[in-house]
Amino acid sequence: MAGPNGQQDRVDELARLRAALMAAGDIVYEWDVASDTIVWHGDLTKLFDCTNDDVPATGERLSTRIHPEDLPQRQKVLSEHISSGLAYDCEYRLRGPDGDFHWVHDRGALDAVRSGAALRLVGTMRLVTSRKANEERLAYLANYDELTGQANKLRLRQALDQALVESGRFGLSGAFLAIGLDQLAMINSAFGYEAGDAVLVAVGERLTTCLRASDVVGRIGGDCFGAVLHRCDQREAMAAAERAANEIRRQVVETPAGPVRVTASAGVVMFPQQANTSYDLMVKGEGALRQAKARGRNCVGLYEMTEEQRRSDRASLDIGAEVQEALKEGRLVFAYQPIVRSTDGRVDFYECLLRLRRRDGEIVPAGRFVPVVEQLGLMRALDRHGLDLAVEVLRNDPRASLAINISGLTASDRSWLRALTGKLRDRPDVARRLVVEITETAALRDVEESARFVRAVRDLGCRVALDDFGAGFMTFRHLKALTVDIVKIDGSFVRDIATEPQNRLFVRNLLGLANSLDLSAVAECVETREESDILSAEGADLLQGYFFGKPALDEPWSEAEREAGAGPAGADQVVDISTSVRRGSGQA
Repeated sequence: MAGPNGQQDRVDELARLRAALMAAGDIVYEWDVASDTIVWHGDLTKLFDCTNDDVPATGERLSTRIHPEDLPQRQKVLSEHISSGLAYDCEYRLRGPDGDFHWVHDRGALDAVRSGAALRLVGTMRLVTSRKANEERLAYLANYDELTGQANKLRLRQALDQALVESGRFGLSGAFLAIGLDQLAMINSAFGYEAGDAVLVAVGERLTTCLRASDVVGRIGGDCFGAVLHRCDQREAMAAAERAANEIRRQVVETPAGPVRVTASAGVVMFPQQANTSYDLMVKGEGALRQAKARGRNCVGLYEMTEEQRRSDRASLDIGAEVQEALKEGRLVFAYQPIVRSTDGRVDFYECLLRLRRRDGEIVPAGRFVPVVEQLGLMRALDRHGLDLAVEVLRNDPRASLAINISGLTASDRSWLRALTGKLRDRPDVARRLVVEITETAALRDVEESARFVRAVRDLGCRVALDDFGAGFMTFRHLKALTVDIVKIDGSFVRDIATEPQNRLFVRNLLGLANSLDLSAVAECVETREESDILSAEGADLLQGYFFGKPALDEPWSEAEREAGAGPAGADQVVDISTSVRRGSGQA
């Protein structure tokens, strides 16, 4: 028989168990299966109304509280546990004291079995409504656009895959429509982001209304929608595209900033005649859309392959194959261009610019293969290779500080972010010497998603730079939401700054915007001392361009220590950039 001390220990142990239950929010129950009676322990108020006989005292009463759709699965799991010893672990909806159903996680085990009959099942029950809501939201976002509620790009591609299977099986033709708003960036800039969102929602609704119920409508991203049309010929597809464009421009869209008139262009591509993969269909559809916009916008165009385009496509495929071979053989390398402080000319970090080293030793700049790589869908592999190269250099040499460019696709690629996290885990010395550059145009396609990406990268200890700053329609609100560390003023505004007063005024405004948010500002494409002096006087923190150094394959920090403020690269390195696009940037 336990003495007074033993009894007190038992009381203390029970008190600790009750406290643990209360803290965890769990409920413990003992269910005597033979007599069908349940004894509950813990805080029952979140699940039952404890002021009356609402607490179920039997298994049968408990079953009446479970959602009818979930009851069969719960009974199945329970039967398998009793008969076969499989785990009793399930989730179902239970009607709470407010009359609404709440998700619970129920798990337990038989305490004993005698002559094949269960004596007692002991289990725990926990409210998991919030987690289930998050899971449902994630599942929704995996297939649907958060703003418009329509299918997202992934879901559209899946719908295209299904349509292609049906087309091949029954010999039917179909079409993919790429529909783009003509002036969304201008609307965002003039009326604000809320007005742009209202326009996107209204356009999505109009597309759903004017197309057939069997057609799948979704948002590809930014200002572009897509529609998968089943069982239609070219005439019907073009008529559907015209109908969609007419419906969009037919009446103004009411926004928080007032009524806004919207027009749209559309590109049409037929399958299987013009493409037989979902990726090819989307690429060609967006190509037809670009052609329609180039013809003056507010019109519809059919994808047409000219002989010149065929030659171009064959050349692109050859370049794509060469890039893939170079990836496997380690012939995609970095050239490094310095980014210096405007105050003393010292290097702050180097931008990594991809180069393809051909087997004969020729070095090919990124501008000749990156556009093709983007069209062929190889950009993620290229960005992953760039990450691997940069982190390897940073790990091997603590003197190196590098910036890498990533594409708009990679900025929303969680696998790339996971790879970055894995490489920088427990390596803050590497993270603080890495700058990740995203373009302004890519960031504007989905500001919220870009902001999440920026936060994740900065949380690892890296800096984030916004490239091509000023080239798009970035507003103060957008820039504040993105929380980047550095902005890189697009080189088109730096060129001729010494002779074009408008360029100087625009750069001054961009620098003022950056300064108001305490961001470092880099001026790209600095080619002369006069440009360098002007930009320094206007307040640019960092400078980049041929005046300070060409991209070099050798690792500059591996050379002997340079004198402080070594200055510009020399007149023989200053070149005419009038025929080159962004030579001082990541696409060089």
